[in-house]
Amino acid sequence: MTLSVVLTSFVLVAPVELPDKTMFATLVLASRFRPLPVLAGVGTAFAMQSAIAVVAGTLLSLLPRQFVMVAVTLLFAVGAVLLWRSADDASEQGKYLDTATHRDWPAWRIALASFGITFLAEWGDLSQLATAGLAARYDAPLSVFIGAFAALLLIASLAVFVGAKLVARLPVRMVGRTAALLFAAFAVLAGYEAITAFAG
Repeated sequence: MTLSVVLTSFVLVAPVELPDKTMFATLVLASRFRPLPVLAGVGTAFAMQSAIAVVAGTLLSLLPRQFVMVAVTLLFAVGAVLLWRSADDASEQGKYLDTATHRDWPAWRIALASFGITFLAEWGDLSQLATAGLAARYDAPLSVFIGAFAALLLIASLAVFVGAKLVARLPVRMVGRTAALLFAAFAVLAGYEAITAFAG
């Protein structure tokens, strides 16, 4: 395990997930159901999605290095643009939390519903793209998985246990734009490495 890769993955994925639709879906689930089964379902979905993203990134890394770096550049550049453009929309999502509750459901049913909603919502998500890009860039799939999963689980835990109070205080636009700048920086770095690889 490479600690620097774990930290890089954590730092890049966490701010991407804060203004994300999955966080707001988790908030809605936590407002309707008991928190622990929600967190169990959401956490399991995040673990599976992170593993899938790491496998995809690792397969991508089997290509020649210059093509890998071009793909990583594109992943992060697209992510930066999407994050910047969606920063304003994300701040509106927290205003529409569903307050109807179903706290009498059995724990397995709550966990299963939470898993299904999160698993579907995460497909093609920016955090998944970031994880795949990191797995392609670094030869440390386990470290990328641990960092990305820890970031996702932290955000899910905040959404479940702090909930609407977090959204009320969170400068979502600023977080989204900071994440966009992080993605842009990674795109520039990967682009430089791609140019260097082609030149070499």
